[in-house]
Amino acid sequence: MTHLPYFCRGEVVRGFGRGSKELGIRTANFSEQVVESFPSDISTGIYYGWACVGNGDLHKMVLSIGWNPYYKNVKKSVETHIIHTFKEDFYWATLSIVIVGYIRPEKNFASLDALISAIQDDIEEAKRKLDLPENQKLKEDNFFQMPESELVNGH
Repeated sequence: MTHLPYFCRGEVVRGFGRGSKELGIRTANFSEQVVESFPSDISTGIYYGWACVGNGDLHKMVLSIGWNPYYKNVKKSVETHIIHTFKEDFYWATLSIVIVGYIRPEKNFASLDALISAIQDDIEEAKRKLDLPENQKLKEDNFFQMPESELVNGH
C-alpha cells in the first residue's frame, strides 16, 4: 500500500446506527467530505492503526473503507472501531487516525453472525499487529500532538 501510513482527521458524524445496535461493535464515522478526501486509489477493505478522540488518549483501532457489501451501501464509508470502551458517545468530536496496515479486502457474508465473527477476528489481528515495534513507533507521531486550536471546530 503506497499510501500507508495514512494520516486523517475529521469530525465524527452519525452513521447508520448499525455498529452498536446490530453488531455490538461501535464505530465512529467520518463525514462524506472526509471520505471523499481519501486517495481515490486506496483499496477498500479492513485496516488497522491508531486513533485519538479530541486530545484524548491514543487507542488501537480497526477501520473499514468501502461499501459494506453485507448492507449493500450505495455510498462509500469510512468507519473506525476504536478498541476501547468509551463512557459516552462522541459525535461531533474530532477523530484523528493513522492507518498503519491492511488486514483484508471487504467481502459479503452469508449471515450477521459470520460478519460479527470476521470483525472479531479483525480486531484480534489488529491488536497483534499494533503490538509490533514498527507499529508502536507511530504512536509518537507529531500528528497526535496537535494543539486543540488546530483541531476541527475546536473539538
